[in-house]
Parts: sequence; structure tokens; C-alpha cells
Amino acid sequence: MKNILVVGGGGREHALAWQCAKNDTVQNVYVAPGNAGTALEPKCKNIILDSDIDNEHSAVITFCQDNDIDIVIVGPEAPLVSGIVDACREVGIKAWGPTAYCAQLEGSKTFAKEFMAQNNIPTAAYKGFTDAASAKAYIDEQGAPIVIKADGLAAGKGVIVAETIEHAYDAIDDMLASNKFGDAGSRVVIEQFLTGEEASFICMIDGENILPMVTSQDHKRAFEGDTGPNTGGMGAYSPAPVVTSAVHDKVITQVIQPVVDAMIAAGHPYTGFLYAGLMIDDAGEPSVIEFNCRFGDPETQPILMRLQSSMVDLVEQGLAGHLPAQAKWDPRPALGIVIASKGYPESSSKGDVIAGLPESNGTSSHDAVKVFHAGTVFSNDLDNANIDSAQKEVVTSGGRVLCVTAIADNILEARQAALAVTGAISFDGAQYRRDIGHHAIARDSH
Repeated sequence: MKNILVVGGGGREHALAWQCAKNDTVQNVYVAPGNAGTALEPKCKNIILDSDIDNEHSAVITFCQDNDIDIVIVGPEAPLVSGIVDACREVGIKAWGPTAYCAQLEGSKTFAKEFMAQNNIPTAAYKGFTDAASAKAYIDEQGAPIVIKADGLAAGKGVIVAETIEHAYDAIDDMLASNKFGDAGSRVVIEQFLTGEEASFICMIDGENILPMVTSQDHKRAFEGDTGPNTGGMGAYSPAPVVTSAVHDKVITQVIQPVVDAMIAAGHPYTGFLYAGLMIDDAGEPSVIEFNCRFGDPETQPILMRLQSSMVDLVEQGLAGHLPAQAKWDPRPALGIVIASKGYPESSSKGDVIAGLPESNGTSSHDAVKVFHAGTVFSNDLDNANIDSAQKEVVTSGGRVLCVTAIADNILEARQAALAVTGAISFDGAQYRRDIGHHAIARDSH
């Protein structure tokens, strides 16, 4: 029997842990630190490890050695960028994810843009700056709309789509002068504004072989009609109809394969999940908006609702360098609606009691709706195993709190099913979008 460690505590990690626990050969899925949702999953156990980025990830390594961990699956970007996979490999622990070198594709917008330019991967024209005056002069030359990005990791919030010159100036001042994003914003990348429809293209890569996940589309803007500030994602659905078979082929040949080839040539073969955030123009030509070095969140939730292959089996095949060309998927579409806390994305509320969570929550294979937790904890001590879980109140602990995910015969029915459960869940200041999937639904209605 296998023991799995999933690193992370968000909705992506809940979905990964839930999928891993389905495998009959898995005995325990440990989640570090996990959330209230992972604590309630069969075979899953939350664990608290020290924040050990400055200590060569020793807490993770020690836990793996003491608990016979067979595979580590790393969810979030920060530990990947800081080299957790490298550290595990050095002591013989099998870890699924890219090395620190490869994770620069997400960890540095400058590295990613230069990498794309060197390898002829289609992307927006850009220039990097550390000086506010020079950045503003460039904005004056280019005009608006224009895109301002913090160079480093900013939890999905370091991208500003400026509709006016003044808005762009404000973004530059926030990042370079006011240090709003800390070290992540000490350098900015200013990009050409691309038009078209966005899509998320996520793959598993074993260094050489590519296994595409089903396509998806994320809704980044906070408010309905794709308005308001950018967020980490307010919902997602799969598949993304804009990624036709022709577009799919272009993405593989023009984007994913060049990454694989270039990393091999650099002596750092890419392993793990690779996420290409794309803009597809009216001619069906893809351009890369961003790379992420991990599964997207909230795309993970609808994608893994559709996965019928075993995630554990796929990761094991990937670690052995034998990824299959394709996985088995439910042909039906899935859609997830994020419920965020009061003030998100500018701030978040913690400790608000969550009411209306479904009792079964996807424990049956026939359940068409699953609530994945992200920013949740129990109101009392998680470590106290003597407290009956039914007596614990689930409370908010972050910006994005839950992702209500449904699978159905068509995308509209999936949204209706997700909205029905979403509407029954309440906490102070809860906010969510009712129009997730509107692009796909509009296509279906034509």
C-alpha cells in the first residue's frame, strides 16, 4: 500500500488529494497543511510542517523518511520555485514537479519572456523595467490598454490590465514605488494587450513525453461580465470550446513541445505539470499569456472531476519516464464556481462560519457535485483527533474559500447544478459569480 504526500492547502490540493485517495493501492494521503475539506476526505490526513524554505525543505524530507512516503505531489508554486523537488531528489524521495530551474517559467516573468523569445514561442511583445520613470515613458510610447506584471510570484494578483495610461501609471507606482507586491514587484514586465479568448492548457510532462489534460478556461476577473480586478480565479470550466482540435495541435507544436525541447537542451528536463495560459485570437492562433509550473487553481477542480484514470498511476508513470499519450476522461463537461470571502481580492476575511455545506460532498461515485475547500479551517484545534468532526464548525481562512464543482451533460446544466449548491452555502460576505462558463454557454446556444 502506498503513502502519498500532497504539499499545499488550497482547492487544487483538495482536488489532488481526493483523486489520489480513489486509488485502491493508496493507504494514506497526507496533505501539508491541507484544509477543512481535506481533513474530512476518506484516507486523507492533514499535517502541519514547518515553513522550511530557508532550511532546504528539511521538514518535508524528514516527514517523508519517517512515514514511508512513496510519492510527493507538490501543488503550489512557491515551494517549486524554491527547489523542493531538487531537495527531495537529492535524498532519493520521488517528487512530482519541476526543478527550481524549470520553475523559473513561473517564478520570473522576465525569465519566461526571454525563454519564449529565444525559442520562438508566440507571446505578446514586452519590455522589463526596474525604474518607474522609464516604465512610464514606455507606457507613453505604447498607449493603453496595456498589461503590467510583477516579475515574481504574487499569488495570482500581480497582473494589472490597465485600460488607461493613468491606470498603468498607478500600477507602476504600486509595484515599483510603493512596493505593493514586495520583492515580486521590484521588477515589472510591461506587455502588449492581446485580444481574443483565454484558455488554460495544462499538461503532464515526464522530461520528454507529453500528456495533455483536457482543456479548461478560467475566469480571472472578480465580477460578472469579466469585469473588475484580476484575481487568482473566480471559477473555471472544462473543456474550453475555443481550443478546437486545430488549436490543440498548434499549442502542442508551437508552445509545449518547444518548452520540452529547450529544457532538455539546457540540461534541465521538465517534469511535472505545465500550465500554459493562452490567448486564442479570432484566427485560431495561440499566444502565451503566462506559464505556471503547476496545476492551475481553480482549473484543477473541474479537470479532476472529469479524470477517470488514476492520478497516482499517471504520476508514477511520469516519474518512471513512461507517461501515456492520453488519459481516460469523462466526456461530459464540468464547471466550478469559486465562493470568495468578503473583500477579495484586495483583502480577505477569516473566521466567518460557513453554513450549508453538503453532508455527503462527493463521497459517492454517482455524486455530480463536489465542494472543494480552499480557504477553510475548523474553528477548533485540527490536531485534536478526539473531537468528532461533526462537532467542528468550518470557518473561512482566506480569500478564495470554496469551489463548488459540478459535472453534467452540458455546460449550462453543470452551471445550474453548481449554482444550486452554491446558493445553499452561506457565510458573512460570501461572493461569487453566477456567469461562469458564459463563453461556452453562448457557443452552445448558437
